[in-house]
Amino acid sequence: MNVIPAALRTPAVMIDVDILDRNIQRMADSMQGRGLNLRPHVKTHKTLEIARKQLAAGAVGITVATIGEAEVFAANGVKDIFIAYPLWVEAENAERLRALAAGSRLAAGVDSAEGATAMGHRLGADAGSVEVLIEVDSGHHRSGVLPDEAVEVARAAAAAGLTVAGVFTFPGHSYKPGMPTGAAGNENEALGQAAAALGSAGFEVRTVSGGSTPTALLDGPTAATELRPGVYVFGDAQQLELERCTWDDIALSVAATVVSRHEARGGNVRRVVVDAGSKVLGSDRPDWATGYARLPEFPEARVTALSEHHATVVWPDSAELPALGTRLRVIPNHVCLTMNLVDEVYAVRDGAVVDTWTVAARGRNS
Repeated sequence: MNVIPAALRTPAVMIDVDILDRNIQRMADSMQGRGLNLRPHVKTHKTLEIARKQLAAGAVGITVATIGEAEVFAANGVKDIFIAYPLWVEAENAERLRALAAGSRLAAGVDSAEGATAMGHRLGADAGSVEVLIEVDSGHHRSGVLPDEAVEVARAAAAAGLTVAGVFTFPGHSYKPGMPTGAAGNENEALGQAAAALGSAGFEVRTVSGGSTPTALLDGPTAATELRPGVYVFGDAQQLELERCTWDDIALSVAATVVSRHEARGGNVRRVVVDAGSKVLGSDRPDWATGYARLPEFPEARVTALSEHHATVVWPDSAELPALGTRLRVIPNHVCLTMNLVDEVYAVRDGAVVDTWTVAARGRNS
């Protein structure tokens, strides 16, 4: 997708439908070939049309981060949902969980005995309608218990009337150069230990859930029964620099216009400014990233600074500085942020807009 449709006003989020479909099918084929269930994390795209494509390609259900996201997709026909988050449930959230469980198979995460007890207490007689997976820390050191602590949480969940379905983890430390393979090994070990511990304690472990986009396509043994990658549908500058995708795998880009240009003089660097800032690209930049975003047609260029509506692009000496009004494609560092910053995106094929998709779960952060 090297052509920005003339009808678009910049900045605009474009999705190349052919690349999107190819990415979805590649992941689905890989999971099927390995005998694993695919439960993609839809917080990446928050979009009904893309979720439907993933389910049609063989996904067993979806993963979400919040009750609000679950409500959007359940209201639009998705019947198997996992909230991969250690929920702290109070009265209002309990009512929302009851409503979800009435129409869909619903699972949620817990990572403490207190959290499990609170969830069961708030759900009361309906506690058994919600499955729980115990979150295990496999090296990311965010949420999750150590593998040998999973039984304690599971026992508290069962005592509270909840249905314990298994364990899950997120190998988030795979989002660093050189780390995906090691993180996948950590994930496999942690999930295997936790699942074995639950089995020995008398629990039926039906689901062992893991996965991240950097690790999902790696070959090798896994204790998981399902994986939950999200970013794979689009790719982004982080995945590119982690060497987990190529330029040709990136389906989402932001159309932007050059609004300012400066040759190198008076001590200034050679640069242009485009009209896509942090309010559309997001501001995520890990310490190893070479910039805030990348330009596919100019791979040596770097976005070195973001303001709310400006992106400063340091331009390579080997390329002509673009004229004012030139339209450029920009690849965000972290595509999940971009999708939560816009109301709609444009589905594009062969340089033409073929559809407009609403980001249906945008802003549903609770």
